[in-house]
Amino acid sequence: MRSWYGQIETKSRDTSEQNYAKPAVRTRRQTRDSDFDLAIVIAGLVLTFRHANDLSNPIGPPWMEEMARDITALGSYAVLIIITGAVLLYLLLAHRRSAALWVSLAFLGGVLLSNLLKLAYERPRPDFVSHAARVFTSSFPSGHATLSAITYLTLGALLAGLHESFGFKVYFLGLAVVLTIAIGVSRIYLGVHYPTDVLAGWCIGAAWAGLCWSVFTWLQHRGRVERSS
Repeated sequence: MRSWYGQIETKSRDTSEQNYAKPAVRTRRQTRDSDFDLAIVIAGLVLTFRHANDLSNPIGPPWMEEMARDITALGSYAVLIIITGAVLLYLLLAHRRSAALWVSLAFLGGVLLSNLLKLAYERPRPDFVSHAARVFTSSFPSGHATLSAITYLTLGALLAGLHESFGFKVYFLGLAVVLTIAIGVSRIYLGVHYPTDVLAGWCIGAAWAGLCWSVFTWLQHRGRVERSS
């Protein structure tokens, strides 16, 4: 494929003085060539988690595949709703209504944002490997990566705000980041997402969680909501 495009580029250079449309055609072909290379790289990243002689079988022993399903479940709607609901109940019982509103708006807004983007892009799932987990929506962005980033980073920021110690802050936020990364990688390992789906989910989730945290902190400084301690 690369040599074929190279021949086209050579012919285009030889005839550029006779036809001014050739450089534009060559540019479009170069763009398609770059897109093709990028697609190969992305597909190659997915295939690194598969046996070369059996693309339906993820690398590693059977228990690793089962462990990946357990990890990916931490980013599922069921688990995230249970965790978020438990935290909201605690905050309400502790009379931290503003913090409860922050957490609920971050989570619900993330759910809405993730689903709107999926409907807008409608990207198909990877079809060159078998899926080791059941899926029901389109691929881009990864809902697990998006919502796990929003939920765990928001809760990490909430817990970090309860402690003055820098060590505790690093621990809670670091744990949130590790969980988010592990869930995203598990989606690629299971063959249900392209790496770009997961990367976009991380970026969107982190940006949304950061925006919600920034607004909440700004309101705290203005005395509109109660402080963490």
